[in-house]
Amino acid sequence: MASVNKVILVGNCGRDPEIRYLPSGQAVANVSVATSSRRKDKTSGETVEDTQWHRVTFYDRLAEIAGEYVKKGRPIYVEGRLKYGKYTGQDGVERNTVDIIATELQLLGGREGMGGGGGGGGDDEFAGGGGGGGGAPQRRAAAPASRPAGGGGAPQRPAPASKPAQDFSDMDDDIPF
Repeated sequence: MASVNKVILVGNCGRDPEIRYLPSGQAVANVSVATSSRRKDKTSGETVEDTQWHRVTFYDRLAEIAGEYVKKGRPIYVEGRLKYGKYTGQDGVERNTVDIIATELQLLGGREGMGGGGGGGGDDEFAGGGGGGGGAPQRRAAAPASRPAGGGGAPQRPAPASKPAQDFSDMDDDIPF
């Protein structure tokens, strides 16, 4: 039987990524992502917000993209897997860790701080796919499209092929199901 270890987070970055390079030359970036849930307290009736902090690690090209585009406070979509670990602190106490090893990254929200025009556009997506945020994310993050030397606008994406308009006037009122 196959097993699954998959995590999806949509939250805000708690700090700028820390990027380092392993002796092999592999890039590694670490960030903290905050997710929040709201619930109503049974005794007081007040809305209580519960915030969880997640440690996320990016590797290779995804780490370089995270280091360049992810900033503190920026909303992001992360997909990956859980990794559990243990270490002994300087005080001699053994501690457990839970990390998310990211396999996908999408930047959410506007284009603030990205150079170029202010925020009218849709989502920034570096995991492939089209615009609008409605599609399923792709397997691995790809490098962002190169920008013109002027640094002006958004990366150009090929326009989707337009479908011919469908004429439903010849359909009966009968529903086929």
